[in-house]
Amino acid sequence: MAKNNKGKKRVKFQLNAKDAAHVCLVGDFNDWDADKHPMRRNSNGSWEKTLMLAPGCYEYKFQVDGKWRLDTENPDKCRNRFGTENCILNV
Repeated sequence: MAKNNKGKKRVKFQLNAKDAAHVCLVGDFNDWDADKHPMRRNSNGSWEKTLMLAPGCYEYKFQVDGKWRLDTENPDKCRNRFGTENCILNV
């Protein structure tokens, strides 16, 4: 059965990590599961993933070769329960 995407917005995530072998998008929109949203390397070497997200506020990070990394292009951040930061996205 197809999911209803009514009201959802297309959001494109990008990360410049040319030397990375594996990059995943993780956040509260996928229960912080690194297996759910692997990213693809584009022709210029940066990584991309497009999601359909319902309006709301989301926290996310990238996992690059098993290590957490913030989105340096997004200035909106918040503290998390581990004492580090997450990026914030308002859709």
